[in-house]
Amino acid sequence: MKTLFFTLIASGLAMAQVAANANKGYTTTEGRARVAAMLLRSDRDHTQKPEELLRLLDLRPGMVVADIGAGAGYMLPFLSKAVGPEGRVVAEDIHDDFLEKAREYAAQQGLGNVQFVKGTERDPRLTPASVDLALTLDAYHHYDYPADMLAGLRRGIRPGGRLVVVDFYRRPEAMPCGNAMEHIRADQPEVIQEIEAAGFRLLSRRDHLPGSQYVLVFERP
Repeated sequence: MKTLFFTLIASGLAMAQVAANANKGYTTTEGRARVAAMLLRSDRDHTQKPEELLRLLDLRPGMVVADIGAGAGYMLPFLSKAVGPEGRVVAEDIHDDFLEKAREYAAQQGLGNVQFVKGTERDPRLTPASVDLALTLDAYHHYDYPADMLAGLRRGIRPGGRLVVVDFYRRPEAMPCGNAMEHIRADQPEVIQEIEAAGFRLLSRRDHLPGSQYVLVFERP
């Protein structure tokens, strides 16, 4: 019995902090400031292709869309325009300084339909069954507790709603300087397995940036 107890404790610890390498740059205020500047860099549209991503999301006026791990707010203008003034964008992050930068960015862009939510490492804290689509862009690999986060997302997404994951392949060439092999915890097949195990149904998969990023679209039954 004692052996089983310590085995369970060890397993629990192994499941926690699974994204430690990916989150090294987020542990200090200075590190997050550097990340925020990178997220809002002037050439990101060229590399991230947000308009192409929006077409894939198929957002319509009046929808509620959640940007999970919104960071400095890069996607907020695109999402806000897509759902229109009658729709709503929920910008979620776990860091106060990121949320403050996202608020400033939304104000600069004149976005009036954005709500800000502070989540935790385990829960995005979405209102239950309130979201038509949740987008996690370059954020899934930062989840220290993916099973808990996915359970929270499932609670927040309405039945029939969608979860869209855009993330990096775990390949040496997928990120600059070959960082993907230590930065990315799980490759696409493992990510699909995790999300399906959380109660979502895979609708489609495709490249977003060939050799670098993929897009997975799931339905919340």
